Amino acid sequence: MPQIKRRHFLQFAGSTLAALGLSQWDVIGKSDRYAQVLAQSTNRKLALLVGINTYPGGDNLSGCVMDVNLQRELLIHRFGFNEKDILVVTDKQATRQGILAAFEEHLIKQAKPGDVVVFHYSGHGSQVADPESGEQDGLNSTFVPADNNLSLTQRLDGGVVPDITGGTLFLLMSALQTDNFTAVLDSCHSGGGKRGSLTVRALEGGVQLKRSPQEAQYQQQLLSRLKMSPEEFKKRRQAGVAKGVVIASTNRRQLAADARFSGFAAGAFTYVMTQYLWQATGDQSLSSAIGNIARSTTQASSTAQVPEYEAKSGGDRQPVYFLTKQAPPAEGVITKVNGDQVELWLGGVNSQSIRAFDKGALFTLVDPSGKDIGQVQVEPNSRKGLIAKGKLKDSPSSLPTGTLLQERARGIPTDLSLRIGLDSSLGSDREPFAKAIKAMKRIEVVSGNEEVSYLLGKVTADNQKFQKAAGEDLPVTGSIGVFSPALDIIPGSFGPAGETVAEASTRLKAKFKSLLAARMVRMILNPGSSRLNVSVSMTPAGGKEVLASAFAARGVAKGDGNSAAKPVSNSKQLPVGTPLEFSVTNNEKRDLYVSVLVIDPTGDMTVIFPNSWVASEDATIVKAGETLAIPDMGKDKFRLTVQKPLGTIEVLAIASATPLTDALKALQGIASRGGQRGGPVDLGDDPPEVINHLLDDLNQGTRGIAVEFDSNARGVSTTQLAAMSITFEVIAS
Repeated sequence: MPQIKRRHFLQFAGSTLAALGLSQWDVIGKSDRYAQVLAQSTNRKLALLVGINTYPGGDNLSGCVMDVNLQRELLIHRFGFNEKDILVVTDKQATRQGILAAFEEHLIKQAKPGDVVVFHYSGHGSQVADPESGEQDGLNSTFVPADNNLSLTQRLDGGVVPDITGGTLFLLMSALQTDNFTAVLDSCHSGGGKRGSLTVRALEGGVQLKRSPQEAQYQQQLLSRLKMSPEEFKKRRQAGVAKGVVIASTNRRQLAADARFSGFAAGAFTYVMTQYLWQATGDQSLSSAIGNIARSTTQASSTAQVPEYEAKSGGDRQPVYFLTKQAPPAEGVITKVNGDQVELWLGGVNSQSIRAFDKGALFTLVDPSGKDIGQVQVEPNSRKGLIAKGKLKDSPSSLPTGTLLQERARGIPTDLSLRIGLDSSLGSDREPFAKAIKAMKRIEVVSGNEEVSYLLGKVTADNQKFQKAAGEDLPVTGSIGVFSPALDIIPGSFGPAGETVAEASTRLKAKFKSLLAARMVRMILNPGSSRLNVSVSMTPAGGKEVLASAFAARGVAKGDGNSAAKPVSNSKQLPVGTPLEFSVTNNEKRDLYVSVLVIDPTGDMTVIFPNSWVASEDATIVKAGETLAIPDMGKDKFRLTVQKPLGTIEVLAIASATPLTDALKALQGIASRGGQRGGPVDLGDDPPEVINHLLDDLNQGTRGIAVEFDSNARGVSTTQLAAMSITFEVIAS
């Protein structure tokens, strides 16, 4: 995965990003005492949130208004903003004049020294000719306002556009009286249009586009008001941001995804960022937060987008939004109350597991100090996007809106399906493939306007240009296989050119099963909400440097001081041939049952622990206070080495207070049939069946919890399970 680099939106020249410690360990503060949200500061908090889905020239987006909602709910309920101090400007309101007037009236005229100010923009970006941009290509990056009348095609023909340039944003920032300013920009500036099932947040620009006379005049007005000469303006821009922090969803060459999730669309970056900040425990620096957010953005977007930031005078060492105290971590908040019936906002739930909250999930209600005050049961199948209905249980009679929710248990659907979109490259074969896939168990064909797990398509000369990691392993033109939603190939899924629909469908059944099994197990990931004190780390074989780590945040936060939590650095790219070791530390006062699985770039899954396949129910146990090493150099005969294919590897560490009896028996059966007594083992011919056994085991841990799950769901409790993930990219040696 690309390393986070400096941001070019404002054409910075003189500063570089601080080194990022990409580790979940950094979210644990020195203290986990929580204060009342509204008592965070006597200074005012102001926000301007801009989201544009609809453009008169066409090329519309779907998730920008949702981005505004995501930010608004986060700022109010997690960071203590008064909703009256948040101005929302969307669609027809978000013209060039509408955005600029809102910035001046709501932010510049109201903000006083020491106030906190947030500006968020979600919409299309572009580029226009600017010989003074400081870039070799002579282009200046822009926001595209809602009164842009030119379509993507028309913009390629050239002309004058109403775009707002980075220079204007710099001057607006300069006019603020406070230094505590954060801009969040979820757009990009190249590659506009569609890519696979994703829409890209850009209208292609170039030297053929000119900024409007109004843009030049407005900048002159701002310079005059600021008493800044054009020469001083240029010098300051080259030195860095004007004030505070600018956070961007991509670098200058990457794509910002307008992505579809389960029942809603949003910016992949904005959703990941706000979800992460809902769950973060304790205070942490901006650099730490962006580093952690970057690890998830690529997965959520299905593109290579990596967020970046630029900070003024140590702003990267300040906490996010320049606010040092937050409300307790949460997965959601109660937004409406009618007796014991409530409406919930679930903005803190991870995109990979949100479907697990459709089947009767249970949340704990917490007060501003983090104390449990009751429970709420989600009504099965009531969720619409991020809004759900629930019923209060054992709760105060006068529960206020704004009460935060922490996950207690979720229900994993037993009928979860793999959602396959059919790419246009299949041509006339789309209908026959749809018929063949519908005959497969738990494989679903969906339209391009819905959430898609993967795309089925052909390699063409056009989509070959999207491939970044395949190299010499790129499938031949005309071959049929599986792509990510952003048209990156899934290695190992392509056959020979000229395959018939019947041949390709038969061959791909096994691949679909593997991808479904991976989808199922990811539904249990809960590092932000688990209450178990457990962690996992990755090191070079024989070395001590921690390359990557993950942990159950709330479990570590409640620890008694014996936790191994400490800042570490992460490496996200590892060359082929790198020897690795993993360790799982159980800081609980009880034994835990552990399984560690590896999902390779092809989607295939291998179990690296347990790895003793003789009949023993103790094979998965990690004793209280002990650390498990994989491999155990003292007794294990196998070694773990990074291998091809190139791409992203995900390591899932599952720690359960409930014995993994059924899953262990299933794995022992697979090993026995292969004559294997020890070492890693793949999941055999029916990977979903093995994961079903694992889910059956985890379901036992919800016994005793007063929750009624849907009959087609298995319960997973945060007090009984910690499921954590480490990802890294395999690169050529």
